[in-house]
Amino acid sequence: MNDLIPIPCVMMRGGTSKGPFFLASDLPANPAARDAVLLSVMGSGHPLQIDGIGGGNPVTSKVAIVGPGSVPGADVDYLFAQVRVDQNIVDTSPNCGNMLAAVAPFAIEAGLVEPRGERTRVRIHNVNTHKMIEATLATPGGKVCYLGEARIDGVPGQAAPIALSFLDAAGARTGRLLPTGRATDVIDGIALTAIDCAMPMIILAAAELGLTGYETAAQLNADRDLLSRLEALRCKAGQAMGMGDVSDLVIPKPVLFSPPTQGGRFSVRYFMPHECHPSLATTGAVGIATAAITPDTVLARAFGVPELPATIAIEHPSGRLEVQLERRDGQIVAGIIRTARRLFEGHVFAKPNTGRHAA
Repeated sequence: MNDLIPIPCVMMRGGTSKGPFFLASDLPANPAARDAVLLSVMGSGHPLQIDGIGGGNPVTSKVAIVGPGSVPGADVDYLFAQVRVDQNIVDTSPNCGNMLAAVAPFAIEAGLVEPRGERTRVRIHNVNTHKMIEATLATPGGKVCYLGEARIDGVPGQAAPIALSFLDAAGARTGRLLPTGRATDVIDGIALTAIDCAMPMIILAAAELGLTGYETAAQLNADRDLLSRLEALRCKAGQAMGMGDVSDLVIPKPVLFSPPTQGGRFSVRYFMPHECHPSLATTGAVGIATAAITPDTVLARAFGVPELPATIAIEHPSGRLEVQLERRDGQIVAGIIRTARRLFEGHVFAKPNTGRHAA
């Protein structure tokens, strides 16, 4: 019909993020060719991603690639790609727990998983971190249910709940919960916790940078001096965490905390890493909550360590997010409720010089 390459695609909202979902078989197997296709369809290299389907913001410039499970016990594989907005960079180093929320419904409707009764549990192998996550969702009559009464802050309206359980999320990237071997480090005179649980992060008090911690995301994004200081701190911490030069990676993520104002355990501002998240990443919440129950971290020093099982309520710019923590078979399991919605399906078009999809 034309000189562009059509690729089957489903646009989905997962949690507080959204982006295209692809079957792995519909994209090139070669990572470089695959990334070239993703940059083309998302329109990266322009702040508005005007020549693609990206939304001009990190939370809407995400891609999920789903295929059959490749490890024992997994129903499906899920590879997450963070596609940079204004740079031609695709980063597959982290997981994304918000996009993860839409993986199970996508997999069922794509025929990768058979629904099992009124509720279906899908075991998802995250290829980025080699960790397993269980997603449980409503499938009445063998069909995915998107409508319901669950609410999550950062998303308007109500939807069917999707329960995510992160199994043994520690060491997602570095292989260690505390990559530096210490619960608290001091870098450039600032006390921080470097933690790797679902997402590598550095956590520090907002007051350490002269902030209240209650600034809006827009205010923080406009503070160029703050962003430069956070980036320098992030890069030094990345070296200390054994991750090498992280200047072209989106991990570790910086997190600023402050005392709660709405009845939570504490308030946070989560960076992605060069912009403040309008709410909070799901994987970020898992890591922050785990830091809260780990002795001698900056959060434990500030707010104490709760006994398990525990619910950690984390305040963020759009509201709050609750993480249920329990110990199961000697491992910490983190549970979060998210929602998802299928937005549209069809074909997205890539330019032919970006590599051909595996048809």
